[in-house]
Amino acid sequence: MSNGVFKIPTAKNEPGNTYAPGTKERETLKAELKRQSEMVVEIPVIINGEDVKTDTVKQVVMPHDHQHVLANYSQAGEKELRDAVEAAMAAKEAWANMPWEHRASIFLKAADLISGPYRDVMNAATMLGQSKTAFQSEIDAAQELIDFLRFGVECANQIYQIQPESMKNIWNRTDYRPLDGFVLAISPFNFTAIGGNLPAAPAMMGNVVVWKPATTSILANYYFMRILEEAGLPKGVINFVPSRGSQVSEVVLTDRRMSGFHFTGSTDTFNTIWKTVGENIAKYNSYPRLIGETGGKDFVFAHETAQADKVAAALVRGAFEYQGQKCSAASRAYIPASMWEEVKGKLLEETAKLKVGDVRDFRNFMGAVIDKPAFDSITGYIDYAANSEDAEIIAGGTYDDSVGYFVQPTIIVTTNPNFKTMVEEIFGPVLTIYVYENDKLEETLDAVNTASIYALTGAIFAQDRQAIIHLERRLSEAAGNFYINDKPTGAMVNQQPFGGSRGSGTNDKAGSIFNMIRWTSPRVIKENFVPTTDITYPFMDEE
Repeated sequence: MSNGVFKIPTAKNEPGNTYAPGTKERETLKAELKRQSEMVVEIPVIINGEDVKTDTVKQVVMPHDHQHVLANYSQAGEKELRDAVEAAMAAKEAWANMPWEHRASIFLKAADLISGPYRDVMNAATMLGQSKTAFQSEIDAAQELIDFLRFGVECANQIYQIQPESMKNIWNRTDYRPLDGFVLAISPFNFTAIGGNLPAAPAMMGNVVVWKPATTSILANYYFMRILEEAGLPKGVINFVPSRGSQVSEVVLTDRRMSGFHFTGSTDTFNTIWKTVGENIAKYNSYPRLIGETGGKDFVFAHETAQADKVAAALVRGAFEYQGQKCSAASRAYIPASMWEEVKGKLLEETAKLKVGDVRDFRNFMGAVIDKPAFDSITGYIDYAANSEDAEIIAGGTYDDSVGYFVQPTIIVTTNPNFKTMVEEIFGPVLTIYVYENDKLEETLDAVNTASIYALTGAIFAQDRQAIIHLERRLSEAAGNFYINDKPTGAMVNQQPFGGSRGSGTNDKAGSIFNMIRWTSPRVIKENFVPTTDITYPFMDEE
């Protein structure tokens, strides 16, 4: 056995490529996009390192060209889900006992594989399967996923070094064990990086995982699973089971050995999960850890001292990048009447320039929304606003799903701070603006804080420092990630650990020690070097 105290490589945020015309990375990415567009991948269920094909086969299509099939995937049923749990439990002891430096090496190698030979593969799969532009894919499937892996290792190392004080004759130490059973990870469609991190973070801490990826991001998630295998992940540590959510709840979520649940998705789904766990609490071997990042209704609030052009730029990028399908996307804005005309002019000018279409055309700023249900839900909100006396659509408002699920960037102005599109999560390229009177600052701040059940991200814009201090204090509970003079999207691992509270989740901050430590079950060990032979205590002596 090795007896060195190893120093892990220092984690740094992964540099990003620009994909500007004439660059080598643009040339190779376009070649990979062409290659993947011309093939149909057969995606199996992966249990205990073995490919499993099932009788139920579903298709993966391009959202921007929904007749184009990218892959066929096997859907796990009850048998496969039960097999995945058993495979995880069978792998548990060996994985938990693997020396930490070897577990770390697997994930560091996976990061380097994505940074190098598989960068184009991951980006192209994310672009085609999730309709992300080259830039949006780069910051997700390359940079953020790599950062999750490298900083996850660094966070684990920091946790292991948190040790108690000792005293004469006594050595106290803490052993950070994995959780007692297995972890269930359910990941969303909108970020390949989140899809990778939800199973990887618990696994880094020695846990075994059953991973249900979103079927609309399954292509990129599948490639990540293969990268983990190439990096040396042992069989059964992470089991890849595309499946129906309801069946996962019935079979896996209620298994007595489930000890942790790692989730990103809708608030309603997380509420249902929490209720199911509560109803079954007596049957679990241990109290399950429930860690979730859910919905958002993220705001931009402009003070009268803000700079209008910067507010407008933040709104356009914050609301419409990746079609507004970020849980952090700017979905509601509050603009003072004194600057509204200037902000409005800039907003309309910049929004009119945005091109929407196939992400393989690098001139497009936006692609398609993810699927038909999303398209129908988003356009339902647009239609509602178009028919309401309390709102006016000043940009966009049109949509077409004949080729792809395309929704034009839409801006709604409302006279009601509690209007439907100011309150409910839309998860699409729809921004609603409430113009407030300058002397109604405090009332409007109350509306920001109370209109929505969510508290994920929010941004304020102001030049006056006292105003910034006031807004920061008044909105202290309105967002888990709070931005000053910046858009509310684009959190980076190790710089702005991400998460919110209220209806937005458990705020365990993905990519930080606050999240990673949830996947441990610490054991404190006290060793007495010189045990006493005394039975009585001095206070018992006679005076």
